Amino acid sequence: MAATKSQTTTKTGLSTHLLAGGAAGLAEAMCCHPLDTIKVRMQLKNSRRAVIDASAPKSFLGVGQRIVQREGVRALYKGLGAVVSGIVPKMAIRFSSFEYYKTLLANKETGVVPTSGVFLAGLGAGITEAVAVVTPMDVVKIRLQAQRHSTVDPMDVPKYRNALHAAFTIVKEEGPMTLYKGVALTALRQATNQAVNFTFYQEFKRIARQMQGLDELPSYQHLILGGVSGAMGPLSNAPIDTIKTRIQKATTVAGESGWTRFVTVTRDIAQKEGYKAFYRGLTPRILRVAPGQAITFMVYEKVKAWIDIWNARSQHIRLPSEKYA
Repeated sequence: MAATKSQTTTKTGLSTHLLAGGAAGLAEAMCCHPLDTIKVRMQLKNSRRAVIDASAPKSFLGVGQRIVQREGVRALYKGLGAVVSGIVPKMAIRFSSFEYYKTLLANKETGVVPTSGVFLAGLGAGITEAVAVVTPMDVVKIRLQAQRHSTVDPMDVPKYRNALHAAFTIVKEEGPMTLYKGVALTALRQATNQAVNFTFYQEFKRIARQMQGLDELPSYQHLILGGVSGAMGPLSNAPIDTIKTRIQKATTVAGESGWTRFVTVTRDIAQKEGYKAFYRGLTPRILRVAPGQAITFMVYEKVKAWIDIWNARSQHIRLPSEKYA
């Protein structure tokens, strides 16, 4: 896969990435968070407990229906506050760091970024966002999603009332480093996700533009290409995501190292639940991530194009992409 002009570095300011990425992330979270809640519940389900509760649904639709029946529709949005509060910096860091790493990996003479450079830039962007935002956000989100309380019964008071209260309680009871439980696995998951995601998306976009002879693709094509590329990541790292979810859901054990925790959780899943359990929640994760990335890339490209057009008009320059604005 050769590098092309679509992979050359561009001088887009951080404010553009912040606004476009933040808008994309917010739209993605609002549309797709219920699927993430179902995925987490499926990953946290213990097979031995399921034997006791024979009526427990196994399909993602069944799990979602059970959540709504027992806890109310709003239960599907548990942990949304943690996601929304971190989505703007997360997306700003993802897109701005990706572009920054692409700049470092670009050919010094031509400015062209090879496909391998795009892949490495995606790896770097995933690690950066994992350490800066995603890990603490995930810990809080998973603790909230794991609570099985009714959102329609005022007498059913959960341990964690909201994202801020959850973060405060976790730090108070278990220490601030608890927010970084599973950081290595989260970084590995995000790195592989973004490396695969950005590489496939950039290549798909390059091919689509070449085949149609377009300077810029219409929004519906960004939506389709983003969805297809977004599905690749979960297929490559499902076991990592399941182990990470189990680690982050559990309370901290004094004196237990991160490696010991990883080995214990991995062994328990394999021995007690079987290797298929590592792929539990894969379907809702793909259904969560693929449309999420579709929305993210479509909104990001659209908002970025609007900002670029606004800046160009202020400088009396007309862009080819203006016909799609």
